[in-house]
Amino acid sequence: MANRTGAPVTARPPRARLRLPEHFPIRRVIQAVLLILIVVGFTYGTWKTLTLPKTSPRHFSSSAWRDLMVFGVAEGSVYAMVALGYTMVYGVLRMINFAHGEVFMTGAFASFWVAGTLDSSGFLNRNPVLSIAFLILVGMAVSAGVAVLLERVAYRPLRNAPRLVPLITAIGASLFLQNSVKGFFGPQSQGYPTIHVIVGYWKVAGIPILRVQVLVIVAALLAMVGLMLFVAKTKTGKSMRAVAEDKEIASLMGIDVDKVIVKTFAIGGLLAGMAGVLYAMVFSEVDPLMGFTPGIKAFTAAVLGGIGSIAGAAIGGLILGVLESVGPFLLLNGTHVPSPSQLRNVVAFSILVLVLIFRPGGILGAGGPEKV
Repeated sequence: MANRTGAPVTARPPRARLRLPEHFPIRRVIQAVLLILIVVGFTYGTWKTLTLPKTSPRHFSSSAWRDLMVFGVAEGSVYAMVALGYTMVYGVLRMINFAHGEVFMTGAFASFWVAGTLDSSGFLNRNPVLSIAFLILVGMAVSAGVAVLLERVAYRPLRNAPRLVPLITAIGASLFLQNSVKGFFGPQSQGYPTIHVIVGYWKVAGIPILRVQVLVIVAALLAMVGLMLFVAKTKTGKSMRAVAEDKEIASLMGIDVDKVIVKTFAIGGLLAGMAGVLYAMVFSEVDPLMGFTPGIKAFTAAVLGGIGSIAGAAIGGLILGVLESVGPFLLLNGTHVPSPSQLRNVVAFSILVLVLIFRPGGILGAGGPEKV
């Protein structure tokens, strides 16, 4: 080959390119670097906080750390109860019911309306134990009814649709419930009536704990143990596990899949309703948007524990509650970051991102991404 002048042109040797080995684990390298940075940051922040001098206004006493732990367990118990609804529906239908936070909210508002009536008649504080039980039952019944109605109207017609369609429908149902309650009760927060018997402290093993926190923790523990026994021992629970394994085979074995799915939504609604009432009692207020953030955090708890696992949802909720309560102060107090408590949501959603990066299946899950 020659150029325009007629002189021969020699071919240039190809440039050498830097090539990574075919199976170079770049994803694992990035994960390892990220993990090292997280460990260093956690260690540094914790060391700076725990070594603060006692004269510092940012120093926390042992009793303050204990109170944060107890509050985290109480709040995590609420997340766990809501997360159980997410994980049960996902286990049976392989869908995320993003309207579940609003199911939680409707139970709280139903109990708020009944509590106001009981309070105005004086019955609420004359018979506090009976009143609390009745309020919880009302919240559970309303939330279960809303959950079943959602399944029948919004989700059942789309059961065989692509996964994105029920997801969009769930978001639409969430907005519908929010705005419906806003229209009935108004957009502002409203104070939940005070129940005097759960105001103040009890000493548990010598540790002073708010009575309402004791109520939340005990109720959540009973609900979680009861659900595990129900799923493991009863005929309905075994049917749920069979449908979760394979709906078609379960129907061939004589199981009514539609009834099992309705019962799954109903049980998830019962737990969400109980959680909504207890949450309203802890924070002494309700508002139409109160289900959004706890709902997302409960979803985070379900992913953290292993979505589809009942035990994983319970463990994930408790871990998330404690980390959200203690984490901002433990990591940021010593570095003089202003208002660490305002970063509680950052901690919660950072946990979600990290779980999806390092272990998509969650603590009790398979550990890898699900194959679609």
